[in-house]
Amino acid sequence: MKSNLIVLFSFLFAVNTFSQTVFTTTNSDKKTKSKPTYIQYDITAAIKGNPNAGETNEYTKEKESWFLPDGLGAKIGYGLHYNNWVALGIHTGINWEWTNKLVVVPIFANFKLSPKIGEETRITLQTGMGKSVALGRGSLSGDYKKISLGLQSDAVLFFIEVSQYDFRINNQRNSGNISLGISLISF
Repeated sequence: MKSNLIVLFSFLFAVNTFSQTVFTTTNSDKKTKSKPTYIQYDITAAIKGNPNAGETNEYTKEKESWFLPDGLGAKIGYGLHYNNWVALGIHTGINWEWTNKLVVVPIFANFKLSPKIGEETRITLQTGMGKSVALGRGSLSGDYKKISLGLQSDAVLFFIEVSQYDFRINNQRNSGNISLGISLISF
């Protein structure tokens, strides 16, 4: 009887000591890999120099501003990127210039460099080359060139852009504008 009790006690002790513990771990250090494609939406406001800058307005008694608005623009682009650092895409849009009474539709290849200058801040340089067509001006078309410089934080980009249309309008060899803009980029 004493030996049966020792065997039973040993059996119960052995069953309790052979338990299994399961640990669940998560890998939170791993970053999610973004898609290699991007979509970019741009809104721009063209500006021009004010010929009356610095003069006092006789009605408001205030000094005239240095710049005046000269148009609006919107563009959309799609392309490939590598780690949000280098991108190549095809872009199109519409630009409206008020002084020249001109509406232009460019389609161009866009190359973008965006090196990091801070934890979440990038300086962005974009260049574009392609073709442009003036709407409502017959067969008025030509080359399109642009360059922009801006600051990007996550998916928002603030930039200044210089664009040029290589066709004759209003006895000028070519036309173009300087714009301030904002971009939303979806990676």
